[in-house]
Amino acid sequence: MTFQGGGPLDTGNVSGGGGGRGRLALGGGAGLIVIVVAALLGIDPNAIGLGGDDTGSSTSSQQSAIDEHIQSCTIEKANVDTVCRIVATTNSLDRVWSNIMPGYEPPQTKIFSGSVDTACGPATSDVGPFYCPGDQTAYFDPTFFDVLSDQLGGSDGPLAQEYVVAHEYGHHIEYLTGALEKGQRMGAAGPTSGSVRIELQADCLAGVWAFNADKGPDAMLAPLTQQQISDVIQTAKAIGDDAISGDSSNPEGWTHGSSDQRVRWFNVGYDRGDAAACDTFAAGRL
Repeated sequence: MTFQGGGPLDTGNVSGGGGGRGRLALGGGAGLIVIVVAALLGIDPNAIGLGGDDTGSSTSSQQSAIDEHIQSCTIEKANVDTVCRIVATTNSLDRVWSNIMPGYEPPQTKIFSGSVDTACGPATSDVGPFYCPGDQTAYFDPTFFDVLSDQLGGSDGPLAQEYVVAHEYGHHIEYLTGALEKGQRMGAAGPTSGSVRIELQADCLAGVWAFNADKGPDAMLAPLTQQQISDVIQTAKAIGDDAISGDSSNPEGWTHGSSDQRVRWFNVGYDRGDAAACDTFAAGRL
C-alpha cells in the first residue's frame, strides 16, 4: 500500500481516450527513444511510422469503459488497481506541486487502450507513457506497466508505477518553466544533449514529488519505505538508454540518459526535495 486514507478521488483532470493532431509527443517511457528524437527534430510521427493510421484512436466503447473505470476510483482502489493508481498519483502530484510551485497549473491526463490521437499526433501503446506539450496532457496505457516489469526488468511495485506517472508530470513542470523549450533548442541525441537533460530533469522532479508526497497533514502517500524507493531505482535502471540498448549502446545516440544517470537524478530530487536542485542544464556532470 502506498496511499493512505479513503474516499473518492478527484477525476476532473483525468479521462479516457484523446483527440487532435499536431506536434509529436515528448516521451518518458522506455519505448519512446525514437519518438523523443523525432520530437526534437520536428519530424512528423506518421513519416516514421509511430502513429498508426488515422482511425487508430481508442474506440468509443473502450473510452466509455475507461471513463466509467476512472469515475469508480477511490483511494482504497488505488492500492490494488492500476487505473485508479494512476488517478490517485495525479491527485497527489497536483497537491504537491500546487504546494511547492507558485503559479502551478495542472495538466490533463488521458488513460487509453491500444492507441490514441493527441495534439502531438497519433500514438500507440508501443511508445509507452508520454507527455504532449501541444495539449498539456500526460498519456498512459496501463498495459505499459506489465511490459515494464515483464520485459524490461522494471519493478511492478506501486511506487515504481507512480514514479512513471510523476516523470511525465515532470515534463509538464518543464513546460511551465520553459525548460522543455530550452531542451528542444539543443541537441536531439548524445550524452549531454537537450533531450537527455530534459529526461533527467523529469526524473529529478519525480524525486522531488516522492520526497514531498508523504509529508504534511494533507499527504496522500503513507510514509515511504526503503523497499519502495528500491523499486523506483530498479525501474529507473531498467529504462536507461544503455540498459535498453544493451551491448550495442552508443552514448552518441542517447536520448534519456544512462541507468546510472537516471538513478542519480531521481535521488537528487528525492534527497533534496527541492525543484531548484533539478537544473540539469546548469549541471557540470550529468
